[in-house]
Amino acid sequence: MNEILGPIYYTFVTDSSEDEVQHAEADAFFCFTGLMSEIKDNFIKILDNSQCGITHNMDSLMNMLRDNDPQLYHALTGRNIKPQFFSFRWLTLLLSQEFLYPEIQRLWDSFFADSERFRFLLYFCCAMLVAQRTRLINGDFIDNMKVLQRYPIETDIYQLLQLACQIKDGKLILHTVPTESPPANNAGSTARSPGLLGGLFSRARNR
Repeated sequence: MNEILGPIYYTFVTDSSEDEVQHAEADAFFCFTGLMSEIKDNFIKILDNSQCGITHNMDSLMNMLRDNDPQLYHALTGRNIKPQFFSFRWLTLLLSQEFLYPEIQRLWDSFFADSERFRFLLYFCCAMLVAQRTRLINGDFIDNMKVLQRYPIETDIYQLLQLACQIKDGKLILHTVPTESPPANNAGSTARSPGLLGGLFSRARNR
């Protein structure tokens, strides 16, 4: 569980107050035990298929993707990309392995403020998929697994948060992505595009 403890300890050890830093380990452990008491169901095998288990959460994420982006959903399922391959880590570790610690602090602030307690985590994970929809729709199994298991670190989390809020509010508007054909001289590779974020928010940046 050190992946979950890491961001908590980082928060305390980087405190501007030297007095607070001296108690970083004790404070981090206290917060860690409190957090684990809330997410422990994800780690209890006999609860995997219950409504509070990790399998149910992964299925909820895929159902959310299907409802908001059917084209991407069918592209992933058609390539036999199962949620266990990527979302198990995303959900159990609260995305602590996908982004840098300062970004994790901002994300966890939204997750912990969620009145439905971690429901927003599902919206955000869905946004992560939608943000890379062009790349994922046109990628093969190997290309897509590289994206999902090593999420592009240059992604702007604030744009992802906006996208997650659009999904939550039912205001997400998407367009069909043309399917690209592999280059004639290399049938094993697929051309990549910058994904949704490059175009979705380009006009917002120019305003």
